Amino acid sequence: MRIVNVLLFNFLIFTTACSQSSPDKVSEVLKQAAATTAETKDLSKFQKEYLAAGCFWCVEGVFESVKGVEEVISGYSGGYTKNPTYEQVGNKTTGHAEAVEIYYDSTKIDYPTLLKVYFNSMDPTQVNGQGPDHGTPYRSVIFYRNAQQKQTAEQMIAELNKSGKYSKPIAVEVKKFEKFWNAEDYHQNYIYLNPQNPYVQHESIPRIQRFQRQFPELIKPGRNLAQK
Repeated sequence: MRIVNVLLFNFLIFTTACSQSSPDKVSEVLKQAAATTAETKDLSKFQKEYLAAGCFWCVEGVFESVKGVEEVISGYSGGYTKNPTYEQVGNKTTGHAEAVEIYYDSTKIDYPTLLKVYFNSMDPTQVNGQGPDHGTPYRSVIFYRNAQQKQTAEQMIAELNKSGKYSKPIAVEVKKFEKFWNAEDYHQNYIYLNPQNPYVQHESIPRIQRFQRQFPELIKPGRNLAQK
């Protein structure tokens, strides 16, 4: 459970040095991003995709920083329970994984690039979890919506397995999309609205920064957390 991880990170704050780069700049970026989260947007003209890779706070934060992505919503998918709650999902009684719904402009970013972002913002070999979050609610899943997406995802996984980049096989599931359930309001835009949360400081922000350092050309203006 993430509540346990938050307690652990609280302990780490007092026992280890903070490893952030340019914390003042990171804080300012998060504040400016948070100021735009309350805007009401018409998302009807955008494409949608669904991905899971550990904590949805982290995945949402990564994709919110990507050019061409208009909005990201945290939620639950891949299970069998209707209207699941955070507690139910965390207790492994729903079959759902924490996931995100990504709204994007397909004229600015395509599906393969979204998957490029996905694979390079996580450890795709970790089974049923990411980082300190363990269990099936944190498993990694690409939810495809058509045969072409399924083929693209499976091909990328096969290429990664052959590349020698990883010492273990890719553990990402490729599963047909069925239904997405929005998470509770307090989970939305969590990183930007809660920048001082210990979990955000020690897990979410470093995960976003690792991705952004690899692909600076994909960072949305005003969302660079990797700047020095």
